[in-house]
Amino acid sequence: MPQMTVKDLERIESVLSEAGLDYQIEIEQGNITIIGPSDIVASEVSLEFACQLSNWVKPRRLGRVFDSAGGFILPNSDLKAPDVSFVLRHRLPRSIRYFATLVPDLVVEVKSQSDRLKKIRDKIQVYLQQGVKVAILIDPDTCQLEVYQPNQPIIVLGNGDILTLSDLLPGWELVVSEIWPPVFDEDESS
Repeated sequence: MPQMTVKDLERIESVLSEAGLDYQIEIEQGNITIIGPSDIVASEVSLEFACQLSNWVKPRRLGRVFDSAGGFILPNSDLKAPDVSFVLRHRLPRSIRYFATLVPDLVVEVKSQSDRLKKIRDKIQVYLQQGVKVAILIDPDTCQLEVYQPNQPIIVLGNGDILTLSDLLPGWELVVSEIWPPVFDEDESS
């Protein structure tokens, strides 16, 4: 079976776009993966993580935070779009109107309802092998984060814990319990 390239993907995206179809597509080891929309809990969690990270990074001009629409061409030619990613400013001083041909410093993958943990963990291992400094798997079902760094044990955090990434983002803290969707009381007035 022929290997798909980023150029092949661009042609496919063009055809889909002309047909009014909007899909997120990744390339892994020459194979195309079409990614459907995630459930709203996963969407809300990834947005909250991205907002908290961006609100801390942007005023300090430390780098760039991307959502799941941002594509990265990795050294192994895979095209990936993590749910949330961060790139230090010296590695991407200016945004471009194309996929970034670099490995993000931080990637975050949020488990959606249809995802399998093993597949996400395998994906994280590929990110680490390609040079990601920190990878985080967020599981809304267990309210836990798994923090991966090369040659380090996995750190599991839950409610009551604070995520810090002192080697990458010194001073940044994320209260784990603050990324979960709120539950609104029906008696609350609008």
